[in-house]
Amino acid sequence: MSHVAYELSTQPECWERAAELAPAQRPVLPRPADRIAIVGCGTSYYMAQAAAVLREEAGQGETDAFPASEFPRRRRYDRVVALTRSGTTTEVLDLLAGLREAGVPTTAVIGDPATPVMTLADEAVVLDFADERSVVQTRFATTALTLLRAHLGLHTDSVVADARAALAEPLPAGLESHGQFTFLGRGWSVGLANEAALKMREASLSWAESYPAMEYRHGPISVSGPGTVTWSLDEAPDGLAQQVCATGSQWVAGRLDPLAELVRVHRLALAVAAQQGLDPDAPRHLTRSVVLTAGEEAVR
Repeated sequence: MSHVAYELSTQPECWERAAELAPAQRPVLPRPADRIAIVGCGTSYYMAQAAAVLREEAGQGETDAFPASEFPRRRRYDRVVALTRSGTTTEVLDLLAGLREAGVPTTAVIGDPATPVMTLADEAVVLDFADERSVVQTRFATTALTLLRAHLGLHTDSVVADARAALAEPLPAGLESHGQFTFLGRGWSVGLANEAALKMREASLSWAESYPAMEYRHGPISVSGPGTVTWSLDEAPDGLAQQVCATGSQWVAGRLDPLAELVRVHRLALAVAAQQGLDPDAPRHLTRSVVLTAGEEAVR
């Protein structure tokens, strides 16, 4: 079994542990009405997108999400939360160092505490039980998001039950034979759709796209057709499934909690990789963490 296959299979247990941990971490996580930003890179950025929408929809305060490299340093926040599995990503470390100089409180949600991020963030929530050996992220990302959902009072036991169902139930027949995938979301699940597409690209080299579901009619539906898959991670807008099916694309309707639907996509990515003879533990051109040299860093 590949590292990533094992790690994605442990997500329900990791989510349970994160939910249990959340109350004790309340003092270092954002307070209601705080104006905050959540930052990350790659997968962590997409989890930040999802968490930001959840927090605003819960009435907890203005919440933005940025890639660490694109953080608007002139904008003021009460706290910045950084999601970083490795604790070594250059853009995250540079941002945290700058925020410390500016006096902005920071919290890092991390997988590996034996890393430089521990000395740069004011506070840290360690999810070492969800850390991963794989390059391709699965359980750390979804566990970090579960922690933030639980902090907002939005996590329930049914989410874990859905994750177990996502691991146990067969995938829709024939999906792994397709080479083009589109993922759709609404609200907080737009970030999950972005992450679903990234997983397909990373693990299986598939052509994968993602969109807010209501935007799909505004041009992107033109890529749908025979041999493609369109997967809605959340409740689809009225009539969209029929329009997509009319193109000849295979439609997959999300039935589970959107985070559990993402677990189903994790499984699909591995199935497609296996069919193509790819090793998901050795994705092309990728490393576990992006660590830049001085000459590679962008001047901001």
